[in-house]
Amino acid sequence: MLKTSLLALIALSATSLHAETEPVEIKDATSEVYKTASGDDLLIYRLDPPGHDPKTDKAPAIVLFFGGGWNSGAPTHLEPQGRYLAQRGMVVFLADYRVKNRQGTTPRECVADGKSAIRWVRENAARFGVDPDRIAAGGGSAGGHVAAAAGMCDGLDEPGEDTTVSAKPNALVLFNPVYHNGPDGGYGYSRIEEWFPAISPAHNITKDDPPAIVFLGTKDKLIPVAHAEAFQTEQKALGIESELFLYAGEPHGFFNLSIGQGKKEHFIHSVLKTDAFLTSLGYLEGEPDPDFLEQIAEGKVP
Repeated sequence: MLKTSLLALIALSATSLHAETEPVEIKDATSEVYKTASGDDLLIYRLDPPGHDPKTDKAPAIVLFFGGGWNSGAPTHLEPQGRYLAQRGMVVFLADYRVKNRQGTTPRECVADGKSAIRWVRENAARFGVDPDRIAAGGGSAGGHVAAAAGMCDGLDEPGEDTTVSAKPNALVLFNPVYHNGPDGGYGYSRIEEWFPAISPAHNITKDDPPAIVFLGTKDKLIPVAHAEAFQTEQKALGIESELFLYAGEPHGFFNLSIGQGKKEHFIHSVLKTDAFLTSLGYLEGEPDPDFLEQIAEGKVP
């Protein structure tokens, strides 16, 4: 009896180390499980454009990944940006992924989940009314790393997945991304050393990389401006469209309204620049909607 009780206690303790991810409330979003891993169902939340008809439409899409240092975070992180892009005509996916404080995982699993989410959207593109050749990915901080690694780093896929379906996004929208992970001042090297350099986007720049837009504060203590400038220079040298916007005196998270950290004017500016970038790629049409952005920034979107 004592042995049985002890085994049960050990099993219970092991389970508690990998707590289930709780669903989040995202108004008007439809959620589905895109992957089960580490004993947990990983959800993705979809926001459709107004009047979107999956049976007849073939809209562009974007998959957005939250920040949190690969340790924590929630899909609501980039909900304000996602709401705007959905209003402008994109099918928006806000993806959850495994993190250290919930599933006890490493950055390697974060990247694998990012690739799984993008691959799942592409596999289900017809069902969602999505153009499989116009799927962008974006993220903030560690979420920017997840998106960039999916677009630039080969391998690192979830074992057993159908890799004949590409997990590579067609464009990248990156908010203070931790995309340089090297020992020379990069972010998180001690945690990704086992997979370096394969897991560091800045060390895997090749001519088949997707076009990218990057937003960074000049006082970001995690990401040196020099790394962002070198990233852009290397991409442009290979003929890749690469845009970089620097925000003078701003820290990490300067764009982030969802946790009350960012400034309204920087949120609006960065989203309008994202709009222009995606329009240039043929993902968006017509004029931007600054009035709707203002409503989002003021918390007045119904």
